[in-house]
Amino acid sequence: MATVDNKAVSKLSRQDQILLVDDNPANLKILYETLDGRGYKLLVADSGEKALSIVRKSHPDLILLDVMMPGMDGFEVCRTLKQDPATASSSIIFLSALDDTDSKVMGFDAGGVDYISKPFQVKEVIARVETHLKIHRLEQQLEARNRELQIDKASILSAMSEGIYGLSRRGEIIFANSAAGRMNACDEDSLLGRSFVQLHFSQAENPEGENAFDLDRMTERLQRVLSKNEALRIGNALFTRPDGSVYPVAFTVTPTARDDHATHAVVVFHDTTDEIKQAEELEAARQSAEAQRSQLAHISRLSMMGEMAAGIAHEVNQPLTAIVNYIRVANRIAKAEQLDKALMDETLKKIESQCLRASQVIQHIRDFVKKPLQGKEMLSANALARDILELAEIEAKEHGIELRANIEPSLPELYIEPVQVQQVALNLLRNGMEAMGHANMRGAVKFKVAQANGKGILFEVTDEGPGVAEEHQNNLFSPFFTTKKSGMGIGLTLCQSIIHSHGGEIGFRPGESGGSTFYFTLPVRNKPVGKRDQPAESAQ
Repeated sequence: MATVDNKAVSKLSRQDQILLVDDNPANLKILYETLDGRGYKLLVADSGEKALSIVRKSHPDLILLDVMMPGMDGFEVCRTLKQDPATASSSIIFLSALDDTDSKVMGFDAGGVDYISKPFQVKEVIARVETHLKIHRLEQQLEARNRELQIDKASILSAMSEGIYGLSRRGEIIFANSAAGRMNACDEDSLLGRSFVQLHFSQAENPEGENAFDLDRMTERLQRVLSKNEALRIGNALFTRPDGSVYPVAFTVTPTARDDHATHAVVVFHDTTDEIKQAEELEAARQSAEAQRSQLAHISRLSMMGEMAAGIAHEVNQPLTAIVNYIRVANRIAKAEQLDKALMDETLKKIESQCLRASQVIQHIRDFVKKPLQGKEMLSANALARDILELAEIEAKEHGIELRANIEPSLPELYIEPVQVQQVALNLLRNGMEAMGHANMRGAVKFKVAQANGKGILFEVTDEGPGVAEEHQNNLFSPFFTTKKSGMGIGLTLCQSIIHSHGGEIGFRPGESGGSTFYFTLPVRNKPVGKRDQPAESAQ
């Protein structure tokens, strides 16, 4: 709150003072008797010189001033009072027998507020005195309020943490607040009169390439602000201090316009050193968390493969057994008296086929288990679904459960990290198979991949198991919640994080006649133009 000027309050609250000036004692007496008893403090002077002395001492609110006086006349007295700031606030009403227009104009030019012709009417004098005293009081109140506002404005500007400049139309700093001085490591008064552009953008110490807003460009931009009334907002630049050092800032330049023409400009700026440091620390923390989440996902995949080890061994053992048998057949063919080239050729092709089969199984598992480094890529949803099925079929055979696939043909491409999405789908498929296996239930797990009604691609896993108890359904995706005896409760949380990092959604719904359906959607969108692939955030 502003501090009120005590002198102004005292002047507003005291008794109104009126000075009566006339060299004619009779006129002074009439004026005195006319205004006496009306609550005014009346002062009198019979010459211009005495009037000046009284005004300088008492500062009356209103002066009734005779024009025609010996020595210093009324016009000269008025001009003298108005030229002195200490006495200029008193209102002056001229009293004169000169009733011509020229005399009245001369009185107003000298600084008078009114002109009463002699001989005057008592009621007219009283009415004009009351009117001008009221105006004078209002002017004094307005002046006091303006002083309060000036104090308020100065306090606000000094308290602001942002630096503020006021610029002239030539781009010179005509105002600087305390924060501007602090950020520039100097007294704010030393900034006044300096060119804003020359001060902050002309030093050779500005690192090339970091500050795109150099001297020439900023000169041109500031001219546009002041000539075309265009505001300027820069989020990342460097200011040079008077001592030659630089600091990062964000700033705006806003024109102050009159009649659609900018007369000044206001610059508001703040030091972004702390913001940049915080952003760097946040990015480092994000990268650290991303690495930890990626490592957790990798461990989860290793754990999953460990649990699938028996099925994997069986899947690889089948082609190896076939290879051994075909080699024995080939050995017998080779030892025959007459070589059957056709049969040998067919046997060797079967050996090659079984080798490729074993190699593909191992390669699939290797690609799934290894930590992904390639980042997101464009991949057909159909190709993704086929890769998921090849891995899931191993688990289905191990549990003796039928795996039914329903994959729409010609699905669009997805911009994804394939291994992570495979991990989500395989986790849902394994959960369904395990639920049925633990309950000694036989049947099928259905895997559906289709367009999702404008929401991208839908991946859906439905099992025919016992389902999820109603009291557990709201906690399925909560960290460390599990219904498995040996589970850690992070599988579905990992799945949710992966899908969300791809811009998709994941969910659950109970089956109408038992069982469960888990699903997730992935948005269909093109690879960002000119954007380098980055490893997907593995917030699994």
